[in-house]
Amino acid sequence: MKKVTVYTTTTCPYCVMLKNFLREQGIPFTEVNVQLDPAAARKLVATTGQIGVPQTKIDEQWVLGFDQETIMQL
Repeated sequence: MKKVTVYTTTTCPYCVMLKNFLREQGIPFTEVNVQLDPAAARKLVATTGQIGVPQTKIDEQWVLGFDQETIMQL
């Protein structure tokens, strides 16, 4: 089983769509709300160089945005 972590904010509609998509596919995930966790937000930007959300980490690979195809491939 791959480890899936979704980085979100409270107000991001694509984050909601991504979480719903993962639930519909039966893919368990951990959510990190970077709006509520500034330390996680800084770490995310330092790691990926991206400030946008959603960002999804699948094992050690990153997917930027709500990219269903890439998520399912990984």
